[in-house]
Amino acid sequence: MIHKVVIIGSGPAGLTAALYTARANLNPLVLGGLEWGGQLMLTTEVENYPGFIDGINGPDLMENFKKQAERFGAEIINSNVTSVDFSKKPFKIIAGENSYESQAVIIATGASARWLGLENEQKLIGKGVSSCATCDGFFFKDKEIALVGGGDSAMEEALFLTKFASKVTVVHRRDKLRASKIMQDRAFKNDKIEFVWNSEIEDVLGDTTVTGIKIKNLQTNESTTKDVSGLFVAIGHIPNTGFLKGHVDLNENGYVESKGTQSNIDGVFVAGDVHDFRYRQAVTAAGHGCEAAIDVEKYIEINGL
Repeated sequence: MIHKVVIIGSGPAGLTAALYTARANLNPLVLGGLEWGGQLMLTTEVENYPGFIDGINGPDLMENFKKQAERFGAEIINSNVTSVDFSKKPFKIIAGENSYESQAVIIATGASARWLGLENEQKLIGKGVSSCATCDGFFFKDKEIALVGGGDSAMEEALFLTKFASKVTVVHRRDKLRASKIMQDRAFKNDKIEFVWNSEIEDVLGDTTVTGIKIKNLQTNESTTKDVSGLFVAIGHIPNTGFLKGHVDLNENGYVESKGTQSNIDGVFVAGDVHDFRYRQAVTAAGHGCEAAIDVEKYIEINGL
């Protein structure tokens, strides 16, 4: 069987693309991955997605996305794509022991936050540990929080968090930041931001929510604890594109290169955080999914597929 469109990924971008292509009678197949739903599955309360006045739990929101796409006929399989062949048409997509063929493909595999790798950090994601200031900063109004990172994005996050938090403690492994001069100046001038240099976070404290962090000085090996209500990890994201290397153009950081939603391969489209390394929001990912779906519909129509 040759599908009209296969969508790789099942976050807001992938499932919005599934909804739109299903409503266009393209009978999309979604290869959503074993851990479906994207980063919102690691989030508790989502208050910045339009339409939910009182907010909504992240997994509940993604379940709604999924059911809505399925209502219009999208087929969703929770299987990880391991390889692709875009060298000829129909395109071939391999997921485990199964192979699928399609006239068009939408890549919507997203990007994963880089974490510190601490056991308790993983347990407390969505319970005080976050990788997105824009998503979760509001929940820390008048509270002391910590942030780890030293690049431009980390300073942007720290500055944004000062709109809510009473204090933001930035923990950095070196004695100077990697951020651009202008971002450093802004951070240094902000009275709410304090820096802890030559240090790393060696533990996140708390059982059901973050209560503090344990900080190790890398020069003296001395450890201290600090009471905070939240920890923001701002050390970058990793696009989920390992299986795409050599098949589509990727930039130096591994994100899919695109013009709009079109990759360098005719008929292979892209949506969401897998190519958007600037905004990284559920609502923008959903918008990209809509765009990709409309572009796929036109592509299939123009090419008589």
